[in-house]
Amino acid sequence: MYYSTMLSSQICIPRATVLQSRKNWDSSKSNNDWKPGIDQISMHETEHIRKYPDAKLIRLGIGDTTEPIPEIITSAMAEHALALSTVQGYKGYGPEQGNMALRTAIAEKLYKDTGIKGEEIFVSDGAQCDISRLQMLLGPSVTVTVQNPTFPAYLDSSVIVGQAGEFQQEIGKYRKIAYMKCGPENNFFPDLSTTPRTDIIFFCSPNNPTGHAASWQQLKQLIEFAKANGSIIIYDSAYSAYITDSSPRSIFEIPGAKEVAIEISSFSKFAGFTGVRLGWTVVPEELCYSNGYPVINDFDRIVCTCFNGASNISQTGGLACLSSDGYQALRNVVDYYKDNAKIIVDAFQSLGLKVYGGKNGPYAWVHFPGRNSWEVFTEILEKTHIVTVPGSGFGPGGEEYIRISSFGHKQSILEASRRLKNFYK
Repeated sequence: MYYSTMLSSQICIPRATVLQSRKNWDSSKSNNDWKPGIDQISMHETEHIRKYPDAKLIRLGIGDTTEPIPEIITSAMAEHALALSTVQGYKGYGPEQGNMALRTAIAEKLYKDTGIKGEEIFVSDGAQCDISRLQMLLGPSVTVTVQNPTFPAYLDSSVIVGQAGEFQQEIGKYRKIAYMKCGPENNFFPDLSTTPRTDIIFFCSPNNPTGHAASWQQLKQLIEFAKANGSIIIYDSAYSAYITDSSPRSIFEIPGAKEVAIEISSFSKFAGFTGVRLGWTVVPEELCYSNGYPVINDFDRIVCTCFNGASNISQTGGLACLSSDGYQALRNVVDYYKDNAKIIVDAFQSLGLKVYGGKNGPYAWVHFPGRNSWEVFTEILEKTHIVTVPGSGFGPGGEEYIRISSFGHKQSILEASRRLKNFYK
């Protein structure tokens, strides 16, 4: 079925057809060399293990959490799971939008003083899944802007839906995607005076991979830019729990954001739910197409059509996460990873390298001037038996960088620090 609601006066949003999506996805495969995805890193890792079977590999690549979920949270999930074996405790389908108690708890705990209501929160099985659901809502005709470097899912989902156009191998960019340079030379925030107008702006803060958290003033500029251009911001706040300074944890802390922004977030990185799977998306009632029709109505239809709701067990865990004791226990785990990040940052800085991130996010973004990021990745793997991520996997703006995760056991982080210092000293 096709809708005809309007994002702006310039465009109409139809749904993508299977034919369009398949055509663009197939055509991108031959041009995927630039993107070192999980599969490519895994191939290098497998080959390395074959070559060095006795080496103790330290995996600091993909952002997968390693520390146990606090018992106050797992016990709540276990109790709910056991209750499913009783007549009194059994529950089947819940609301597609999520348990209202959890939606309310997210609003009250994480969006306090922003005016966000539980009814505007859609609980899901993770932020990355919601990126694709939003792309389904938007369709192939919208124009898209991403940060450069950027989390690959924004680009990959744009390719699948049919928004990206052909891949330009010589510059490492898709023809129809606008790229906002976000590097140390501009304090990791784009020059909006030279940024073209697009329908959608994907923006991640704290950013993956750079770790930069946008300031209140920077987000205000972004919101004003979106208003002036009739754009919608899709704001990814999955790492907001790692913010240590005064940077906003939600775009909705900024006046006017509810008229132009959708926010996606997740329990994965602050609650260790990478395998449990639980996230949410906030679609404010004030956000409307140019014809005045509320976006929340269309997103609700997408959710009800394509999703049967997050696991009841996971949602029980989410409620426990947001209890006073559960939230404090999680803060302790987040602090553990932040200590790990400091160890990694200190190690590279002691070697005279420029390191970004590690303060408001769980990743260190390390600059190797003049070096190819794949070569640095291979060198570190070969000489120290540490898995990282080549910066080029996050777009052309990531060349000369590698990303290192702080998600690891303390002894592994300390050992990685020692190996790196010994190799690069």
